[in-house]
Amino acid sequence: MDKILEIKNASFSYDDEKNVFEDINFSISKGDVLCILGPNGTGKTTLLKSLNGLNHLKEGEVFLKGKSLKSLSFKEIAKIIGYIPQGHIPTFPFSVLDVILMGRSPYLGLTESPGEKDIKIAMNVLKNLNISHMANREYTNLSGGEKQLVFLARVLAQEPDLLILDEPTSHLDFGNQIRFLEIIDALSKKGLTIIMSSHFPDHAFISSNKVAIMKDKHLIDFGTPKNVITEKSLKFLYNIDLELLEISENRKICVPIKSNSSFNFNIFSE
Repeated sequence: MDKILEIKNASFSYDDEKNVFEDINFSISKGDVLCILGPNGTGKTTLLKSLNGLNHLKEGEVFLKGKSLKSLSFKEIAKIIGYIPQGHIPTFPFSVLDVILMGRSPYLGLTESPGEKDIKIAMNVLKNLNISHMANREYTNLSGGEKQLVFLARVLAQEPDLLILDEPTSHLDFGNQIRFLEIIDALSKKGLTIIMSSHFPDHAFISSNKVAIMKDKHLIDFGTPKNVITEKSLKFLYNIDLELLEISENRKICVPIKSNSSFNFNIFSE
């Protein structure tokens, strides 16, 4: 299969302080969906930013479609990678269509405005995501789930080979989480490669064919959800007891087991 991204012997630190992550190695191919799991503060967001050039590695290298990330301009990277960070709230009341057209900037000159081709691409993305009716609505007035779909439409308008999504379902209700993951699954079947971070192991079983587990700055395991996501690995990651229940072939759900720990709050007056 066509290798889309490869990261070799990668380490990163801020201002030469101790490493946020170190010795990271993996590769993904066309159509793969990689879910990165790990506790808070383990370096998932920092790693994702390093994969698209927003952070510069202390050691190691990232390759996009066989080319070193360091050799590519920001415009060239933006034609390959569509990135959705955790927070993305425009401060101006742009229309939904205007927000999506911002995704066409890698193909435009410095003072060039979107043309007929760009508008056609944006409207086609809206149609494919079933949100054409939102084209003229004000982005800042949308719900959280609607905003996430619009921002996904924006990065799809870039016509990328790879999506990098930082906890894309973290602010969505249960229904919108599942709908978003179903979209991810459909996009991968069309050949789009996706890397996303998550705090929900269940999500990896829904949409991913690859899982990476990070803890204490290191990549602990990498492989299929079935092989990587186990009761033992999740207890190691999150320090909780749980059961993995198989509900269908290659699909499991995580059920936490209530601990016997007791919390004695003395801050409340009787």
